[in-house]
Amino acid sequence: MSKITTPQKAVEIIESGNVLMVGGFLKGGHPETLIRELSKRNVNNLIVISNDTGTAECSLYNVIKNKQVKKVIASYIGANPETGKGLITGEIEVELLPQGTLAEKIRAGGAGLGGFLTPVGVGTIVEEGKQKITVHKKEYILELPLKAHVAVIKAAKADENGNLVFRGSSRNFNAIMPMAAEHVIAEVEEIVPLGEIDPNDVDVPGILIDKIVRVGD
Repeated sequence: MSKITTPQKAVEIIESGNVLMVGGFLKGGHPETLIRELSKRNVNNLIVISNDTGTAECSLYNVIKNKQVKKVIASYIGANPETGKGLITGEIEVELLPQGTLAEKIRAGGAGLGGFLTPVGVGTIVEEGKQKITVHKKEYILELPLKAHVAVIKAAKADENGNLVFRGSSRNFNAIMPMAAEHVIAEVEEIVPLGEIDPNDVDVPGILIDKIVRVGD
């Protein structure tokens, strides 16, 4: 069965209450078209895991504004006033994490780890509610893994099997989320025949990708 589909059909897998990973770093590598389609659907109570919640120019802004999200796990929300408003009113729960910690929690989820120890955040509000472990007289926070029902990512190129190639900094969170999700949708600028991508250039193997959507430049 072909993995290539339309934006509309691709996001039908996303259901209310899902944990959703969204790739990108602000506008860099943000799966704009797929998230725009999500904002049009009657889907709510989402838990969104993303580096940030975008800017007013990103589709994720509308998903937040439409009150489709009940919780955000991110490292930065300052560019999206709707997220800040939801935090103040209590409509959205926001868990802020150091950026490296967020990335490692996603990687740990993809690798099947039970968690990892980090000194980042010890003695700050980051440690609140978390277990601390002392190793060789040094304190660490035990950070637990993150996993998702669906990951929505963006790449520059895919072949028909879903092998992905990223361009520049768009690798960011897009490259680590596929391992940590049950279902992965990739928005790509170009789809090429199988065999055209050199195996040495593949950033994410196609076995991890369920659907591919070509959206143009």
